[in-house]
Amino acid sequence: MSASAAFGWGTILRLGLVQTALGAIVVLITSTLNRVMVVELALPAALPGGLVALHYAVQVLRPRWGYGSDVGRRRTPWIVGGMALLALGGVGAALGTALVATDPVAGFSLLVLSFLGVGIGVGAAGTSLLVLLSTGVAPQRRGAAATIVWIMMIAGFVVTAPAAGHLLEPFSPARLVAVSGGVSLVAFLVAVAAVRGVEPARSRALAAAAPARPFRQVLAEVWAEPEARRFTVFVFLAMLAYSAQELILEPFAGLVFAMSPGATTKLAGLQNGGVLAGMVLVALVTANGSGPLASLRLWTVAGCLGSAASLVAIAACGVAGPAMPLRACVVGLGLFNGIFAVAAIGSMMALAGTGGAPGGESRHGTRMGVWGAAQGIAFGLGGFLGAAGVDLARLAFGTVVPAYATVFLLEAVLFLAAAGLALRIGRPGHGERPIGGLPMTQAV
Repeated sequence: MSASAAFGWGTILRLGLVQTALGAIVVLITSTLNRVMVVELALPAALPGGLVALHYAVQVLRPRWGYGSDVGRRRTPWIVGGMALLALGGVGAALGTALVATDPVAGFSLLVLSFLGVGIGVGAAGTSLLVLLSTGVAPQRRGAAATIVWIMMIAGFVVTAPAAGHLLEPFSPARLVAVSGGVSLVAFLVAVAAVRGVEPARSRALAAAAPARPFRQVLAEVWAEPEARRFTVFVFLAMLAYSAQELILEPFAGLVFAMSPGATTKLAGLQNGGVLAGMVLVALVTANGSGPLASLRLWTVAGCLGSAASLVAIAACGVAGPAMPLRACVVGLGLFNGIFAVAAIGSMMALAGTGGAPGGESRHGTRMGVWGAAQGIAFGLGGFLGAAGVDLARLAFGTVVPAYATVFLLEAVLFLAAAGLALRIGRPGHGERPIGGLPMTQAV
């Protein structure tokens, strides 16, 4: 898409509504249904945990979905189709949860199918949405666009969770299904309205202009691109470190600093506030697209380094005790996490939207799918490895403080490794072929 035809802020906000709709369905599945299974139905916590892990595991297929959108030369059908499957998965998960109390076999079977549908829907819609943004947003707006769509996804969480909680009172399985069905339907309709008319229709002649090559060949070509391969490893390491802290920070504050559940929840709120501030900062500084501070690579590296330093500081807080400013360190962690996350997404959009394959066939969706798969797998592993790492370290050290400190320091090392990779992205060495044949220093 030419610069003159680049998406305006209104279109970017419209596409952000897809993320809002996606977040609205996902928060019901991962939060509300999780609580119902464990509390109301007294099921083992491993059950919802395993289902969420299943939804992440299926993300490994993202490259295939991205390839499908490349072949068809349009992203809108994949966004709409993915949202439809996600909405059906949301309703099915609620039905399965309600059914499991009276017919466990049928209920569990429906839950597995529904969470598979959720994973496929999120992957298909999310991958194609990012590709559509990457090819339609002007380079100087990519950081701001990434911030907008991320914040709008969080808005889906924030609006849906309390509203659904209010509608679920008094709780009953039938009310759970009704609320889930209503949220899924509204979210799907919002997503369809958001993408309607945004992407120009392609003629059949254009779609057939270049014969589609086999998926394996295209995937191998993408993986042969040094930048694409390096960025995949970067995404995996950084997102692994990002997600590994998620399940251990509040228990750390409770065990080491004797904080109450309410206090640790407020601590998590401070961290999320820092994340939001970091995202907005990157959006504001990079929106004009000029000057050295507009470089998304700079902010990606700074976010990784700052996250590593914050994790080291949090580990030091545990060793030094209550005299250390734990809250300030947690806010700092959130700030740098937000900086890294939105700058990395902006860089992802820039890298995916540069150039194309020989003969004019785009690889944008396949590239974005590879990176999305790395992100999904890292998120699925990160929470588990962080919690399991603490348990193993406690067995090794016999006490809490060095166990948590060790895991925080290992996460910091992952962020440092990611920062080293981020420095090299966009600066191909001698003999390396940049993505699309263009120097990425112009894109990032």
